[in-house]
Amino acid sequence: MSLSRAARLILVGAPGVGKGTQTERLIKRFPQLSSISSGDLLRKNVRERTPLGIQAESKMKAGALVPDTMILRLILNELTTRGWLTDSTIRPYTVYSSSMGMDVDDTVDSVFIPSPLRASKYNYSDHPSASFILDGFPRTATQASQLDELFPINMVININTPTNIIIDRICNRWVHAPSGRVYNTTFNAPKVAGKDDVTGEPLTRREDDDPEVWKARLKGFEETSLPLLEHYDKLGILWTVNGNSSDEITPQIFKEFGKRFGVLDH
Repeated sequence: MSLSRAARLILVGAPGVGKGTQTERLIKRFPQLSSISSGDLLRKNVRERTPLGIQAESKMKAGALVPDTMILRLILNELTTRGWLTDSTIRPYTVYSSSMGMDVDDTVDSVFIPSPLRASKYNYSDHPSASFILDGFPRTATQASQLDELFPINMVININTPTNIIIDRICNRWVHAPSGRVYNTTFNAPKVAGKDDVTGEPLTRREDDDPEVWKARLKGFEETSLPLLEHYDKLGILWTVNGNSSDEITPQIFKEFGKRFGVLDH
């Protein structure tokens, strides 16, 4: 199925709910979709030693959080590089430029981010090829408001799976550490209990796959996600899907997403 217009999508859901799985399936079903991960962009800039990456790395090495303005700049640069977002009101530059006149005392806010941010300064493409799923940002209502000033998200999918189901899924999760293959004794069990299907090597538990750790993580998510979901609900772009498994949730997402953005291929 092709897309009739650009989809600018965010998936919201608790840790362990399967956002990555749904992203992969959406991209396979709708090839015009891309995944833009703030984490991947950050790691890429650190690896390539861009001015922004150098600043971000220094923050992380100091034990500080990477500021929202840095993440916004990464996203903004990625979209402008792809030609999906244009801004004719400021001097063009990219995070890859080495001749930006960036002094040691300069901050990302002063050098990279036009101030104040205004949505009216940016032209965004509505061509179907400019469709993406934004991963890792925003996580809070404040971040969502900042993102709104750059471009409008036009669908937010809230994946809702009961907490007890998620906890049960995590408690039954086993991994083959060398390859990253994941098994679950409930719905994706290894052929031989405790052994990797490919190598026959023993499976292990992840250190953080502890029920109490996950209960705390899920509680923290609920506290931050409620204002975020309220923010997008007020904008009229929030859609919630309920289900206990990825296979139960995927068809519902395909149907709703296709209804909003899809065109049947002939």
